[in-house]
Amino acid sequence: MSDQSSADAPSLTIPIPRGPVPKAPARKVRPPVEVTVDGTSVTVPDGSTLLDACRQRGVDTPTLCYLETLEPVNVCRVCVVELEGSRTLVPACSRKAEPGMSIRTDSERVRLSRRMVLEFLASSTDVSTAPELQDYMERYGADSERYGDDGRPAASQAQPPKIDNDLYIRDYSKCILCYKCVEACGVDAQNTFAIAVAGRGFDAKIATEFDVPLPDSACVYCGNCIGVCPTGALMFKSEHDLRESGEWDESKQQTTDTICPYCGVGCTLTLHTQDNQIVKTSSPMDQEVTSGNLCIKGRFGWQFVGASKGSKAFADGESTED
Repeated sequence: MSDQSSADAPSLTIPIPRGPVPKAPARKVRPPVEVTVDGTSVTVPDGSTLLDACRQRGVDTPTLCYLETLEPVNVCRVCVVELEGSRTLVPACSRKAEPGMSIRTDSERVRLSRRMVLEFLASSTDVSTAPELQDYMERYGADSERYGDDGRPAASQAQPPKIDNDLYIRDYSKCILCYKCVEACGVDAQNTFAIAVAGRGFDAKIATEFDVPLPDSACVYCGNCIGVCPTGALMFKSEHDLRESGEWDESKQQTTDTICPYCGVGCTLTLHTQDNQIVKTSSPMDQEVTSGNLCIKGRFGWQFVGASKGSKAFADGESTED
């Protein structure tokens, strides 16, 4: 029986002909979508949002919670536009463009809504380190004091700055609950899930799991949450210390792009320097290797650059020879 089976088995010296290689079916090409933005016809690829259409039209639509590398969460509502036939204003960052849509981006209704949202945010949050939000307030004539100062502050406002590590601080009095840090720490980038939104309503706040100190949490100190924060609620400790001492001066700062020296991935670093000292680092969002994301070494491991007298002298253009 076994001899017969051996005789019927294919010879190992004769290669078996390869079968046909399976091919994935061709994707169905959908026609582009034509919409009207402020009276002008705009054609965008299928799957685009109204924000994409606005930008293609050249309309500067304000956004706070939106970022190209993150999934839209629709929480800030400063990007709302007026859609013909819709009872309510719609968020441009997440509403998909459909054929025949007609939107207005600067109507009085839109301006009023954006102004009120900005006033609500500024009346309960410290926006002193949020230059983009301040620019929006000036554009729409928002008055942060219009609602008075006797309202109930948000839970984040009542928290003192959390300084529990040497890399970055968390000042939630500046937090507008845009969810960007939560998304960057989650499936959109890091997949660490060290931070999330805790509580509801007025009690909603950004916190670690079980609200433990940051060193006891799942945080890996990649700092990607800092890179996406629009208000300075998450900030390099080096920047925080300089601001506290009154030495932070962006008018004296310069930026230089270089490649991170720690591994072979090739992440682009943008070094922010002041008085020949690196004060913080970032990475361009349009950088194709990491899309603005970095690891702990790339984000914080630059202290060695100014650690020696020789490197400081070199930065000042002095000779290091004895």
